[in-house]
Amino acid sequence: MEPTTEPAKLKAATTYNAAADHFDDGPLAFWDRYGTRTVERLALPRGATVLDVGCGSGASALPAAVAVGPDGRVVGIDLAERLLALARAKAARRNLGNVEFHIGDMERPEFPDASFDAVVCVFAIFFVADMARQVRTLWRLVRPGGRLAITTWGPRMWEPASSAWWAAVRQVRPDLVATVSPWERITTPPALRQLLAEGGIGEAEIVAESGEQALRSPEDWWSIVLGSGYRWTVEQMDSESAARVRSANLAALREQAVTSFETNVLYAVARKA
Repeated sequence: MEPTTEPAKLKAATTYNAAADHFDDGPLAFWDRYGTRTVERLALPRGATVLDVGCGSGASALPAAVAVGPDGRVVGIDLAERLLALARAKAARRNLGNVEFHIGDMERPEFPDASFDAVVCVFAIFFVADMARQVRTLWRLVRPGGRLAITTWGPRMWEPASSAWWAAVRQVRPDLVATVSPWERITTPPALRQLLAEGGIGEAEIVAESGEQALRSPEDWWSIVLGSGYRWTVEQMDSESAARVRSANLAALREQAVTSFETNVLYAVARKA
C-alpha cells in the first residue's frame, strides 16, 4: 500500500506513529487486556485464518495467532508503521511465525470476499466517517460460518482523567479542545446494534463490560496521554504549552485523588450464516 494522503488517515497515522514510543507502556495495559478478551470471545479453532484491522502493536493479532496455532494464519493491518514494527518484534520474541503485519487501509482491504474465518476490529471502527459502510466491508471478508468481532469503548471513556485532561487543554490551548469524540456515537448496546444492522448484520451478541485501569501515580496518566490518540493534541503544542497542560492535568488528578479511570467496553460478535 502506498503512503496515505487522505487528511484524516494521515492524521491517524501520524498520531499513532508518534504515540508508538509510549503505546506499550505499563499504564496502557488495557490495550492487551481488551485485545485478548476480544479473541477469547471468538473461540477461534485451530487452523483458522484471521484478519485484524487497526491492529496496532498486536494486542488482538498476537493472541489470535496463539489460538489458531501454527497451521492457522493471522494478518494484521494498520496505518501506523511504527506500531506495526512493535507488533513484528513481539511476534518474533514469541516465535509466532503464523502472523504477519502490513500497512493497510481497512476501508480498502486488499483481500477477496470471504477470505477469513474471522475478522477482528478493536477500537478502530470509529476512525472512519461512515461506520456502517465499514461494517459492510468487514462483513464481506468473512466466510460463511465465520465471525466478525468489533470492540469499542463504552460510556464515560477514561473518566475522570479524561475530563481533567481536556480541562487542562482548555486552559492553555482552547482551540485544540475536541467537541465530539467519534466513539461517542456507539457507546451503548442499542447504538452498536443499530450500527451493525445498518451494516447488514441482523444478529449479533453484544456484551457490555465495565472496566478500570489503575494509576500508580498521576504520571502514569501522562504516559497514557502520550501513548494514545491524545498524542495528536500534544503534538500541536509547543513544548512550553505542553508542559503547562501536563502540569495542570496532573495537578487536577492529585487534587481529586484520582487513582484509576474507567475503561468500559462493548464487545460485539456476529456469526455469518
